[in-house]
Formats: sequence, structure tokens, C-alpha cells
Amino acid sequence: MCAVAIATLLSACGGGGMVRRVSEPAVGIQQLTVQADGSWSVDVRIDNYSSVPMTFDTLSLTVKVADETAGTLTASPALPVGPESADIATIRMTPSSGARIAIADALASRNPLSYSLEGSVGASADGKARTFQVERKNQLNPVPGLPGVLR
Repeated sequence: MCAVAIATLLSACGGGGMVRRVSEPAVGIQQLTVQADGSWSVDVRIDNYSSVPMTFDTLSLTVKVADETAGTLTASPALPVGPESADIATIRMTPSSGARIAIADALASRNPLSYSLEGSVGASADGKARTFQVERKNQLNPVPGLPGVLR
């Protein structure tokens, strides 16, 4: 009786194969580095929650820091990310003067800095292109021992 139940369970699990699910990705800033010329190098982390690999073709994200609009991160990284994995796209941007001041204040005071991202991410999976709308709020903290770096 027990052997029949186990065989039934195993056949139910193996018969249909893996479900191919495309889920909305998560996007956030993993690290922001202020360059000597005042521009920013932004490491954008892209989390692929899908059960299939996806290639992230485009990013267009409005960045705000401490309620100051910094500008738009725009890139065409063509970044392949495996199923249920994450990777980083590094994007340079020239921020607004208000955003530069907000970052400088956070770095000088060693205080956390709130940020938000809003826009879209274009990705392809299984030969189909999709566009995902992104809204993210989080914060960055100055990194001890690394001047000009927030994570």
C-alpha cells in the first residue's frame, strides 16, 4: 500500500515537467559611487524571479534621492539573468545639483539616504519581449572606509 502511494506521488511530480513561469523582476540600487567629476556610477541589481532565464534588454528608471529628482538611468545592458537569480548592471549618470547636495549631506553626516526608482524594464524570455513597470523605494547607507560609496 505504501509503495503504491509513493509511486503515485512520484509519477504526479515527474509527468508534467517544470512549470515555465515569467514573474515581474525586482530592481534596486545595490551600490552608488560618486565619481571625482560628480557623476554617479550606479550598480542596479536585477532579480529575476521567473522560472526561466531572461535577458534584460532595456532600463529606463527615474531616480530620486531624499525627494530630489536626480535624473534618469537609461541603459541597454542585454544582461542575461538565470532563473531565480540576480545580476548587476552598472550605469553612469550625471545627477541634478539637488541630488548631488543630498548625497553629499548623507556622506558627510554618515546618515542613511532614501531613494526611489520609477520606470520600466524591458526583458525577453522564450523569444517573447515584455515590459515591466518598476516602482521601488529603499535606502542607501554610507559605507565605512569607502569614501563616496553608498549601499
